[in-house]
Amino acid sequence: MSVLSDLRMIRAPLAGFAGIGVCWGVFAGSVPVVMAQTGLGDGGFATAMLISTCGAIAAMWLAPWAEERLRRWAMPVFIALLACGFALPGLATSGVQFGAIMLCCAAAAGTVDVAMNAQLSHLEAKSGRPLMNLAHGGYSLVYACAALTAGIARGAGLPLWSIFMGAAVVTLAMALVARGGAALPHHESAEPGSDARGPLPWAVVVLAGVVICIGFLAEQATEAWSALHLERNLGAGAVGGALAPTLLGLTMGAGRLAGQGVIGRLNGAGVLGAGAALAAFGALVAALAPTALIGWAGFAVLGFGVSVLAPMAYAWLGGRLTPQSRARAISRATVIGYAGFFLGPPLMGGLSEVFGLRAAFGAVALLLLAVPLVLLPLMARR
Repeated sequence: MSVLSDLRMIRAPLAGFAGIGVCWGVFAGSVPVVMAQTGLGDGGFATAMLISTCGAIAAMWLAPWAEERLRRWAMPVFIALLACGFALPGLATSGVQFGAIMLCCAAAAGTVDVAMNAQLSHLEAKSGRPLMNLAHGGYSLVYACAALTAGIARGAGLPLWSIFMGAAVVTLAMALVARGGAALPHHESAEPGSDARGPLPWAVVVLAGVVICIGFLAEQATEAWSALHLERNLGAGAVGGALAPTLLGLTMGAGRLAGQGVIGRLNGAGVLGAGAALAAFGALVAALAPTALIGWAGFAVLGFGVSVLAPMAYAWLGGRLTPQSRARAISRATVIGYAGFFLGPPLMGGLSEVFGLRAAFGAVALLLLAVPLVLLPLMARR
């Protein structure tokens, strides 16, 4: 099968990846002006993002229940809710408003994330094709374009609300693209007398979830704080600051598309460990960068390395599950993983408030090293 055939097969979940890429890309490219408009400092912004974690975790835990009832309509409905949520951050004028809005945005993003990864894992198992890197790579490329577009729009003087409204319109279009996707098999489709709703393999779920968590933490910490690091510490302007998350997205997309081509020929554990080590090196370079050019290079290397962590962990997990348990297990692993996605910015904000952004990115490098040094040996035993 060709890449085009794979893209047609994963059209519905890929629309979810694209919608999330648009929303988070625009958000990442707009963080400095969002903070200025709401009057939030590093600590306040970190607190608002931490509050949003509660909405994401609750939504992700309930996502399989909602998906089971909505069936083929689950993905378009979830993406439409995502669009409605991300139409609002540009209207926030206080920290309280921003925190409440991000609570809704994070909840909507959580449901889309669970649904798209569960559908993708189901299609991967059904077709026998490696699809995770392809879809996650599509997210990264869309994210990069959205972040750069937001930076250019800011530089052109467009109001913040119009930038987010544009992202919402594009995301609504993705909801239309997602119509007609396949419904996942749930427990009612299991063989009579089988115990498809039995206990999940929690050790496998937790290991995959922790790898995803570290990957998301590094990714989202960079998405939310790299532009601020470039503008505050290295003298970059609005477009130069937005170029940092843009480079992250581009190199993540390149890394995932490369992973799509080599996953069948290289040892998966070796690729996972090398990617985490490379990402740690990139985070350290960005932390110590004396100029914007070196900072951009560090974030580019970080993106290329971290690109393989989440998709390969999802693929590793999906290959060890029954079809009936896949949505539920991926939901639980995503809850663990999204703790990193939403705890990344608060962690960065707290460290930045006390030690500065350079030390915060140094801490990200240390966390990434836990993948090859601690988690891979544990995964090998499974």
